[in-house]
Amino acid sequence: MHLDHANIVTPDLDRTVDFFTDVLGFTTGPRPNFRVPGAWLYRDGRPLIHLTQATAGSPTASVSPRIDHIALRVADLEEWNTLLARVKARGLEYRLNTGNDGSDFQLWVLLAAGVSIEIIVGCEDAEQTAGV
Repeated sequence: MHLDHANIVTPDLDRTVDFFTDVLGFTTGPRPNFRVPGAWLYRDGRPLIHLTQATAGSPTASVSPRIDHIALRVADLEEWNTLLARVKARGLEYRLNTGNDGSDFQLWVLLAAGVSIEIIVGCEDAEQTAGV
């Protein structure tokens, strides 16, 4: 398993994109057409940082953008099925769905209010399981 991406919700999308591209050397790249504006920032051909425009008003005090979720990518169907079984056995709240572009299956696990973990497996692997 490896870290797939981190999603950061920011009230100033343009400034955040500029920081990641101009200062840190990321590049912008393809992003599915989500309902909320955002950007995907790439390193070595991978979209490691997902940015989402904050939709709620920002507090007047200076605050850091919040990290919405982290995503972990599993290597294969065996690891996917093992994790799904553990989630079910513990009675954790979860949701399964395909990514907007149809390239991945996602397992979203709600750990606490506002805290979620996304686990991803490629469609070619997940289609073989009854869990999706």
